[in-house]
Amino acid sequence: MRGAVFGSVQTPVVRKGVVALLAAASLLLSAACSSGGGSGDTAGREGDASPPASSSAPPSSSSPAADLPPAKGSVEVVSTLTEDLASPWGLAALPGGDLLVASRDGATISRIDGESGKKTLLGSVPGVAPGGEGGLLGLAVAPTYGADHLVYAYFTTESDNRIARMQYDERKPAGQQLGAPDTILRGIPKGSVHNGGRIAFGPDRMLYAGTGETGDTGLAQDRTSLAGKILRMTPDGEPVHGNPEADSVVYSYGHRNVQGLAWDSRKQLWAAEFGQDTWDELNRIEPGKNYGWPDVEGKKDEKGFVDPVAQWKTSEASPSGIAYAEGSIWMAGLRGERLWRIPLSGTAGKEPLAAPQAFLEGKYGRLRTVLAAGGDKLWLVTSNTDGRGTPKPGDDRILLLKVR
Repeated sequence: MRGAVFGSVQTPVVRKGVVALLAAASLLLSAACSSGGGSGDTAGREGDASPPASSSAPPSSSSPAADLPPAKGSVEVVSTLTEDLASPWGLAALPGGDLLVASRDGATISRIDGESGKKTLLGSVPGVAPGGEGGLLGLAVAPTYGADHLVYAYFTTESDNRIARMQYDERKPAGQQLGAPDTILRGIPKGSVHNGGRIAFGPDRMLYAGTGETGDTGLAQDRTSLAGKILRMTPDGEPVHGNPEADSVVYSYGHRNVQGLAWDSRKQLWAAEFGQDTWDELNRIEPGKNYGWPDVEGKKDEKGFVDPVAQWKTSEASPSGIAYAEGSIWMAGLRGERLWRIPLSGTAGKEPLAAPQAFLEGKYGRLRTVLAAGGDKLWLVTSNTDGRGTPKPGDDRILLLKVR
């Protein structure tokens, strides 16, 4: 069922006199970005096991950022905080600087000392049913953590995906520190692929969640389904005043598989989304808007759909977590095995200031989650033990980065 028609974001117009020069630069940029990262096939790509959709956008030989100046950022790996993590997925920061990390397949949450990297098992989450791309996924720490010690988790069960909160009691023995899950939202459709899973509290102190369409593409356009959406809810799982529909937690729709959520300095929400065969996307999220899947993949400038702000060939990205730091969105790539920097405008905030820039290409394998660590620092989580990577000694790990 199609919802109301909304406006789209327009792409820049390139002057005719520079088309040939930009096309040549585009080919050089595309070749550079493709080396050393992806394998060139779809076997190792997150979410690629679904059947192809007939509405996928046709391939294009031109770079979507050909008309933008080159970026001039930098990334320095400061340290490896910890190693030997099993299928890490969600990451959340505690007050004071320590981290919580979820094991997708182990259904456990561990605490990582932010200085020494020491790991402490909090406990396992009952009811998790790992399988395919499902399991224990995103984590979030309540804005009121100092008073209630609540930790939120998005996870797959035998029947659905759901969001629950648990009280973390540090006084109990290791392995027994998580209280019983209190489910705040259930009934998010599950699948062997495209379960979404990222959750985060926004500047408004409301909880947001990115979901996938489970491989059933029609669910993304079904406004009554929680699949293929970005959701916005109170900490109790209720619809928020100001949502597009008063009785619904659906915030935006037409998404294929959202695994990245972040807000910039202007409190604007951004989301990373897996494409299918042609374009992965970074989207500027506005309430009630339709982001196109499965009718549109990538930039199409079609009435009723919002175009992505930036797009990538699927071999170069397969975007999972994103974070905002130093004026840019930083995006972790799975199949692409690289960290992308997308500089944002300080005024309009609608388009990149410069062409997206890639770092760490192939150096650490698949990259799952990136989290702002304050100032010019980021936490970065690898994802080579998830069944689709090639683990090396020490995988998986959490890295501390210095960026600009």
